[in-house]
Amino acid sequence: MLGLKHSIRFALGSIGSAKLRSSLTTLGIIIGVAAVIANVSLGASFSEFFEEEIGTVGNNFIIIEGKTPHTFHDSELELVKNTPGIVGVSPLSQETGSVRYMSEQRQIVVQGVSEDYGQVANIEMESGTFVDNNDGYVAVLGHDVAYEKFDRKIFNKNSIEITFVKTDGSTVTQKFKVKGIVKNSEAKLVNSGIEPDSRIFIPISTMNDLMEDDYYWGFFAAASSMESIDQVTDEVDKRLARDLGVPLRDLDEDDIKPYSLMNQGEILEEMSEISGVLGSLLTSVALISLVVGSIGIMNIMLVTVTERTNEIGIMKSLGFKNYEVLSLFIVESIVVGLLGGILGTVLGLTGAYLVNNLMGLPHVFPVSLIFMGMFVSLFVGLLAGVYPANKAAKMNPVEALRHE
Repeated sequence: MLGLKHSIRFALGSIGSAKLRSSLTTLGIIIGVAAVIANVSLGASFSEFFEEEIGTVGNNFIIIEGKTPHTFHDSELELVKNTPGIVGVSPLSQETGSVRYMSEQRQIVVQGVSEDYGQVANIEMESGTFVDNNDGYVAVLGHDVAYEKFDRKIFNKNSIEITFVKTDGSTVTQKFKVKGIVKNSEAKLVNSGIEPDSRIFIPISTMNDLMEDDYYWGFFAAASSMESIDQVTDEVDKRLARDLGVPLRDLDEDDIKPYSLMNQGEILEEMSEISGVLGSLLTSVALISLVVGSIGIMNIMLVTVTERTNEIGIMKSLGFKNYEVLSLFIVESIVVGLLGGILGTVLGLTGAYLVNNLMGLPHVFPVSLIFMGMFVSLFVGLLAGVYPANKAAKMNPVEALRHE
């Protein structure tokens, strides 16, 4: 009886006798497996990247935004603050101000916040301290504002001048002393509305005094845990709806409510869905390469069977059983697929590593990828080898010996 060891040795000998043909046969498998491995790895890297990015702007955060300027006041602030599961909340106001430093002037987003914002938004200070509820005309600058927006860097205790345009069209200008500089968050979610590096923070009471307003643009709150964030968000939604006269039966009608809510979990879920769709699309394209590779293996194995018809006749005349001939050719096909899988896995992981470095993504290489690459290549090799091997096993030995 022909053992697995001899079958593998026989397969390697056959592959070695036709190196160029074998290399071309494995090329489709290499490309297909590499593409699948790279896409799955990049998908995992993007998912972790989004989690890290969202984590830089807050822990378990809930963003509540009014659809009209006068939606939220102090009563709504107290309502959100007293919701079970809320561990911190800051009212928000936001204006684009004309900021002057030395002789330079830039248009920069200025946010009015309370001292709780530092906690709920994960603000880390490079120098100085964050705004306090008792502060007056002080400002905390985002990292990019302090060091990149102007030709000259801005430091603690420097003064800047901010001009706001009020709702009636008049302007108000005020000098602010820099109280602190926010540490570089390295967040890349540009224009997300919540990144701290590119904005200036001032006390919300000061902003409302300057703008002569008594309302808030929205709230930035934090739930006690990620597990409870959806439940807490729903409770905030119910309380705000009741307070603002929205019937509970219309709670799911976003067009009716004068505000919108979004929490960290929902953002992560949306990001995950986007990366999942892109990953599935790319993986589907990669699977086409595997199909092409399997057809290539089958084609070459059929050619091999034809070329070795005489050899098959000799084997069967020497007493080789049908299943032994079948196993020889199946093992050869599997070895071809496995070699392609090993090379494809190495190529895919290397490609993903290089792309991660190029795009600044975290390196995520699940061990399951290696097993997946091996399994896919083994399966493709087995599938592609069954028909040619079966054809070889069913050959009549007399006719095979007469073949030239």
